[in-house]
Amino acid sequence: MKIANAPCSWGVLEFELDGKAPDYIQVLDEMHAIGYTGTELGDWGFMPTDPEQLRAELASRELTLLGAFVAVALADAETHAPGEASALQHARLLADVAGDTPFIVLSDDNATTEHRTQYAGRIRPEHGLTPEQWDIFVQGVHRIAKAVREETGLRTVFHHHCAGYIETAAEIDTLMQRTDPDLIGLCFDTGHYRFGGGDPLEAFTRHADRIWHVHFKDCHPDIAARSRRDEWDYFTSVGNGVFCELGNGDVDFPAFLAELRNRNYDGWIVVEQDVLPGMGSPYESAERNLQYLNSIQDLRSTLFCTTMHVASG
Repeated sequence: MKIANAPCSWGVLEFELDGKAPDYIQVLDEMHAIGYTGTELGDWGFMPTDPEQLRAELASRELTLLGAFVAVALADAETHAPGEASALQHARLLADVAGDTPFIVLSDDNATTEHRTQYAGRIRPEHGLTPEQWDIFVQGVHRIAKAVREETGLRTVFHHHCAGYIETAAEIDTLMQRTDPDLIGLCFDTGHYRFGGGDPLEAFTRHADRIWHVHFKDCHPDIAARSRRDEWDYFTSVGNGVFCELGNGDVDFPAFLAELRNRNYDGWIVVEQDVLPGMGSPYESAERNLQYLNSIQDLRSTLFCTTMHVASG
């Protein structure tokens, strides 16, 4: 499996938050030093937006550019035109740097709707989109993905996300049912799905054909439970470590990895451990996350070889 990381693991988030995150030079240097071989773009302007400079920065660290996160408040029709322009801006840069293989990772403009931010991890049906908003939302997703494909050849995946519309299992199911499977894939994020109340493995078996891109994120069950009990908002939950290091939460990564292999998934695994700017020890966490993934890959290979030896013996 090809394993990448993303700037959000260093506190480089799309939100306006207090605290200072490292610059792109430190983030890319540390990704390379640890052993990651790919990255996503991060916020527009975090990395160089000149294609030649960005290409050189990535090549010097042997990193592949995989995609760019684009947030659009899709339930509001007035955002669709500027959202399309933003997605195309990102897509042109991706295409110039890495051809037609990266993804536009489209999402709602998360944490801009008060009740979705306040109730992240415990969304109720009354917090969801109205039928009219669903129509507008899907129209926006299709419009942006179609424009990106026609101009640049890049594909679009939708990233479900806590603190925004399309968080719960039911909301993801509805979006997949209402969008064109040839035009829209799913960026499946194990941690956001788990914090949103779903079982990632069960979801994968249901949406495998639509999952074109994967984010590996863990969710700590005790912190998630405390978030629900104490009615934390999204940022309080993140600040208290709800998205923990891989293997410290309750996402079954060995089983999920096995399912990816069983279905011949040939894309990237992008490690993401969302932290607030200045929070934690990103280098050490990213290093342990890669060590964990390597250990479960090695374990599965050892078990497979042992099973084959016993069967043949």
